[in-house]
Amino acid sequence: MRAARPPAGLFGLVRTRALIWILLALVLAPSSASAKEDAVVPAPEIAVEEPTTATVPQPEPEDYRTEAYRAPVPPSLAGGTVVDTAAAKTLHDEGAAFVDVLPRAPRPKGLPADTIWRPKPRSNIPGSIWLVDTGYGELAPTMERYLIDGLVAVTQGDKSRPMVIYCLRDCWMSYNAAKRAIRAGYAAVHWYPDGTDGWAEAGYALAPSEPELRPDE
Repeated sequence: MRAARPPAGLFGLVRTRALIWILLALVLAPSSASAKEDAVVPAPEIAVEEPTTATVPQPEPEDYRTEAYRAPVPPSLAGGTVVDTAAAKTLHDEGAAFVDVLPRAPRPKGLPADTIWRPKPRSNIPGSIWLVDTGYGELAPTMERYLIDGLVAVTQGDKSRPMVIYCLRDCWMSYNAAKRAIRAGYAAVHWYPDGTDGWAEAGYALAPSEPELRPDE
């Protein structure tokens, strides 16, 4: 006695479901790696995390800030001048030297030459020099030299020339860099805590920028 065959419609239903699963597998499967010459590696974001939720300004530390760089900053800078956007704009119009210290990861060592390295773009205050990674609390000697050489270049060796140091709002890196400039003997250091955030909010133009070449690049 032969077993009863399932209805023909059941086979059609099974085939339909099988096709659906095959199509889903094809859609959801990860795409194959592109050829090495077409590889694009985006730069990681470093040390510019979102600021903390606290809003109370912090007192000045005795030394440099070495952690939690995106947080409320002090209202003062010993040996320097804290400026708002209006004062920063006046200094800009008067030809003061502007220094951006927003960090940016360098191209990884050992990355194949035919791999495209795509760092995050940056627009800063027009005419600025961009000295990346110079606002950390601790700097390697080569990076400290990179900062000092950049300050010499932007001030043309004149330590009395007004200088404005900035980054983003609530960013201790600009505070650290301004303090280093003061300790290096610069007499007219202005710290702009609102940075490019405040500048853009006031309706002033920002310009695409590239950093000065790091010593390790």
